[in-house]
Amino acid sequence: MTELGIARFGAYVPRLRIDRAVIAEAHKWMAPGLRGQAKGSRAFTSWDEDVITMAVEAARDALGAADASGVKAVRLASTSLPYADLLNAAIVSRAIGAPADVASSDAAGSQRAGTSALLQALKGSEPTLVIGSDNPSAKPASIQELSFGAGAAALLVSDVDIVARLVGSATVNDVFVDHFRAAGAETDYLWEERWVREQGYARIVPAAVNAALADAQLAIGDIQHFVMPSYLKGAADAVAKALKFTGSVSSGLEDGVGYAGAAHALLILAATLEAAAPGDHILLIGFGQGADALIFQVTPAIAAAKPARGVSGAMADALATDSYLRLLSFYDGIDAEWGMRSERSGKTALTEQYRSRDQMDSFNAGKCGDCGTVQFPQLQYCVRCHAPSEAFEQLSLRDTPATVLTSTADWLSFHLSPPLWVGFVEFENGARVLMEMVDIGESGIDTGTPLRMVYRIKEKDRQRGYNRYFWKSTPLIAA
Repeated sequence: MTELGIARFGAYVPRLRIDRAVIAEAHKWMAPGLRGQAKGSRAFTSWDEDVITMAVEAARDALGAADASGVKAVRLASTSLPYADLLNAAIVSRAIGAPADVASSDAAGSQRAGTSALLQALKGSEPTLVIGSDNPSAKPASIQELSFGAGAAALLVSDVDIVARLVGSATVNDVFVDHFRAAGAETDYLWEERWVREQGYARIVPAAVNAALADAQLAIGDIQHFVMPSYLKGAADAVAKALKFTGSVSSGLEDGVGYAGAAHALLILAATLEAAAPGDHILLIGFGQGADALIFQVTPAIAAAKPARGVSGAMADALATDSYLRLLSFYDGIDAEWGMRSERSGKTALTEQYRSRDQMDSFNAGKCGDCGTVQFPQLQYCVRCHAPSEAFEQLSLRDTPATVLTSTADWLSFHLSPPLWVGFVEFENGARVLMEMVDIGESGIDTGTPLRMVYRIKEKDRQRGYNRYFWKSTPLIAA
């Protein structure tokens, strides 16, 4: 049987960050005790980001310059999927240009959905892109609002150029209820913290770890990196101490990201791989109604597999905000008066969306076979020489270098994060497209500024609960 391992890895963290002190300040009138835990910052999604858009960006970071043609399966793990009955992973697959015959599936229902999906892929037989993407929601003025964050990580499981080889694993299933969220509920219900620590983490995790060590024929002293996500502060250190682990407990990414639910184990793993050396052993733990324990050994191929951005790059590319109401608005925590311009239907024409899917999903422009003009959107005839579109070559613009040609900040049009920045984007291959620009700081954006394309929500149909996705442009570096 072909041995599979982690061949590539990447990550995405939303640019938007808010200091926890800002959140605590907003609640000091009724929860002054929050100030004692309001250290560092956390990431949060803009109004046009969700699990799907973050998953696409993490997958693009993992794949790098390679295309997705060799991927045979896409597995998306999350506890906050946008759709309950619409295959979220299929949308991700289309956006990254995966082939039509790719198998896609969603994994949900547990905080260890990410590690479980990864373990299943590693025990499979085909190249699989495993993505953990999550954006857990919390009640205002709760400890969880301070500790939660958002992010995604993607791992390509393959038999070629393996950078981390699975040498042992174990799973313990135990319906230990540390928290739960009923179907239809927006936030979790959490049980008493001390009980969770002593009867959950301290009892269940060591059992899984010891079984994995036995499977790998290793001792705890052979492990260099201990990776265990938790929404409880200090839980990883306590479990590592109980196991008599003396190596490095990987950062929980509390400052700059926050706890990202089912994606968090894969995010910390990706961050650990960025710093790991050949020969190192990494112990990865996923906790939730039991525990997964996976032991990897890093190979010499790690030196050539570092992603362009990765966790460290995504964390450094931050856009700070001092507005708690902005976070609350983006998470539907307030119903603001947006005026009459917001009173419009967001209904998507699903028939036209399907007909235009090749252009819209993968951002494919057409290159005229006669004169070479690159054009988006594609019409029936070339805009320059009028040659028929049957001769167009399909070129994706999603990874093509681009710069700002013109830009305008529109304060009159309805937009959930005013102002609405729009302008012409000039691509290196000659294409010019009128596009929305996102994550623009207070200093604005200048002509000639380098841009990259990001997959975002174009419009929300709040009446029917449907999101229309498309590509937007954003500065290479936040400013």
